[in-house]
Amino acid sequence: MDIDPTQPWGLVIDYAGRATLTESGHTIHVNVSDTSLSSVIGPDSISGTYSPVNVTAQFTETGEGGAVLRGTGRITVMPVGADPVVPDPTAVRQAVAAALTDFATNAAAYVALCARWQPDDGAENGDGDGTTPDPATEPDPATEADPETAADPAAEAATETGTLTAATTGTGADDPAMV
Repeated sequence: MDIDPTQPWGLVIDYAGRATLTESGHTIHVNVSDTSLSSVIGPDSISGTYSPVNVTAQFTETGEGGAVLRGTGRITVMPVGADPVVPDPTAVRQAVAAALTDFATNAAAYVALCARWQPDDGAENGDGDGTTPDPATEPDPATEADPETAADPAAEAATETGTLTAATTGTGADDPAMV
């Protein structure tokens, strides 16, 4: 991704902190926003510090039969001391990279899920649903990682020391249509 050195966040954003860019053939929507619930940008009245700023990037690709894959990445830029957050042009690049990694992870998970199911004529088990699980591709519970506790290498790789933290979000793992 090319960073525009003339822009504080590395790309042109609108009044609401939104931008759209194309990366790796995907149209990615970026949003830069502070995490406060206030419309006034200022220090918190209790802590005296400014709110962190989230830089999110997300996109979806749709296919036949309503299949949808999503990629989402988020970078949080923390304020230093009592000063407001300083724009970081690398944060958008990191959020986009996290979204692309999340998308690739979701695509691989979707392929693995689809490989576990084979089309049938509906007569095998009599339920007529048209699919049966393939016992040869059943996951081994002893070796399969728990998605709730598994480490996210993309998020760890995108984490910078200092004021940035990274996380991928919104994988939709709990929604079968949004793997």
